[in-house]
Amino acid sequence: MKAKEKFLIEATKQFGENAIITKSQVQDTLKSLGIMGFGYGHLVQAGMSAGNEKIKLQSVDVSKSDVAVVTKKEVVKEVVKETSQDNATVNLVMGSDIQNLVPSPFEGFVSWGHHSTIKQVVKSGMFYPIFVTGLSGNGKTLMIEQVHAELKKELIRVNITIETDEDDLLGGFRLVNGETKFVPGPVIEAMQRGCTLLLDECDLGSNKLMCLQPVLEGKGVYLKKVNKWVTPKNGFNVMATANTKGKGSEDGRFIGTNILNEAFLERFAVTIEQPYASNTVEKKIVLGSMKKYGAVDEKFATNLVQWSEVIRKTFYDGGIDEVISTRRLDHIVKAFAIFKDKMKSIELCVARFDEDTKVSFLDLYTKIDSGIDPLAENKEEEVKKEIVDDENDF
Repeated sequence: MKAKEKFLIEATKQFGENAIITKSQVQDTLKSLGIMGFGYGHLVQAGMSAGNEKIKLQSVDVSKSDVAVVTKKEVVKEVVKETSQDNATVNLVMGSDIQNLVPSPFEGFVSWGHHSTIKQVVKSGMFYPIFVTGLSGNGKTLMIEQVHAELKKELIRVNITIETDEDDLLGGFRLVNGETKFVPGPVIEAMQRGCTLLLDECDLGSNKLMCLQPVLEGKGVYLKKVNKWVTPKNGFNVMATANTKGKGSEDGRFIGTNILNEAFLERFAVTIEQPYASNTVEKKIVLGSMKKYGAVDEKFATNLVQWSEVIRKTFYDGGIDEVISTRRLDHIVKAFAIFKDKMKSIELCVARFDEDTKVSFLDLYTKIDSGIDPLAENKEEEVKKEIVDDENDF
C-alpha cells in the first residue's frame, strides 16, 4: 500500500472523513505509522491544502484497512463517556502516568535577585501570573525551577516556539495504544494538578497563544474538541520567561522573537526584569559550579567574574554586540573541569562569537590574568582625556 493511502486511512480513522487537520497532526500520524520520505509537502502537492498549514483529507477506500474507520463524532462521543459528569473536570489520558513534577534541586544554586519575590508568590498559593524578562543566560528559568524545588511544588515547563498552537497547549486527538483518544495538553495537566505552568521563551510564540486568555485570567477553559469545561485547582498559576518584554527585539539580537498581543501581555499581573548577578553573587555561582564539577580555583573564579563584568559594561555602553552570560561562565567552568586548561576552556566557549570578538575577549582575559584592571585603566584614560580637553579650552 502506498504511503499516501496508508496515511489517509489512518488519518480518517482518527479525525473522520474529509476532516481538516493541522500540519502537526499530519506529522504525528505519519510518525505513528513509521512512514519515512513522505510528508506534509507531498499532501499539499496532491491538492489537499486547506490553507493556514492545514490539509483536507481526501476520500479513501477504507476496505484496504483491516481496522474499521471511526468518525470524529464517534470518537468525541467515546471520549465524553470516559469523562466525569462534573463539567469542571476532564479525565486525563496521560496524567496518571506522571508521578512527580517537582523540579530536582540544582547543586550549587545561589538564590539572588527576584528569587524571594517568586517564592512569596508561589507560597501564597494565589493565582498571580508573572512575566520574567531579561538577557539570555542570566538564570530566569533556573530561578523559577529552584523556587519550586525548594517548596516541593510541581511545575510544568513548556518551551514555546512559533509553531506552538492550541493543540499543543490545550490538547488534541492522539493515537494511544491503538485507540484514538483526546489527550489533554500541558495547560490542562497543570490546571488539574493545581501546579505552576511555565511558558518558557514566551516571546517566540505567535498569536496562537491567545487561546490562553481565559487561562491567564484564572478562569476555566472550554475544550471545544470534547465539549468540556475545565476549571483550575487551587494553587494553579502561570509564569512566563522571555528575552524581551513581548515587544520584539529592536536591535535584532534575539531573532525569532515576536511582538505579542497587548491583551495577552496585559493579563500578566507583574513583569520582573532580571539583570545579571552582581560580582559578589556571580562569584558564589561560579565557585558553586567549580565545586559541583570538582575543579575549584578561586583565582580563576575571580578573574572570570571580572572578565565578564568588563565585557558587560562595554556591551551596555554600546561598544560591542556580544556579552558573556552567567550560563557561559558555567560552560567555561565545566570545560575547565574536563581539560584542566584555563585558556583552552575559555577559547572553546567563546568560539561561537565572530573572530574579532573572540580574539578581543581572549586578549581581555589575558590582561586580567596578568593583573591588569581594564576598568581602572579605562578610568585613568578618561581622566587624562578630560585634562587634555580642559587644557585645550584655555
